[in-house]
Amino acid sequence: MADECVQIFQNANEEFKKQNFKRAEELYNNFISSCTHPRDREASRLAIAYNNRGQIKYFRVDFDDAVEDYTSAIKADDKFEVAFYNRGLIHYRLGFFDDAIRDFQQALQLSEAFEDAKVALQRTLLDQQDKTNRGY
Repeated sequence: MADECVQIFQNANEEFKKQNFKRAEELYNNFISSCTHPRDREASRLAIAYNNRGQIKYFRVDFDDAVEDYTSAIKADDKFEVAFYNRGLIHYRLGFFDDAIRDFQQALQLSEAFEDAKVALQRTLLDQQDKTNRGY
């Protein structure tokens, strides 16, 4: 079963890279529902599967479900800085600046060289200050 799960995961990633998002989402769903084990390697794959499925939902502008998937990715692997960053982007877009700042800071704590997270954090801090200055 483990080899089959690895193959499902790899196939899902290939479909994701090809931007065949419907098929990738089906494969990630399959992997998430039937191939999760508590071992470290599977936890990392599970986190990636949740994150990538969250990306698909983000592309569909299904922000609530994307946030749920990013949060599940973080629960599966709390050292997965990309999931914090992705969740932060949605919080930023929705105007939840405090949540976005926390996510971007966590991403940077896990990976100090994460340039996109640095830029996003600075943009969020500036926009939050601008919002405060305007009295919102």
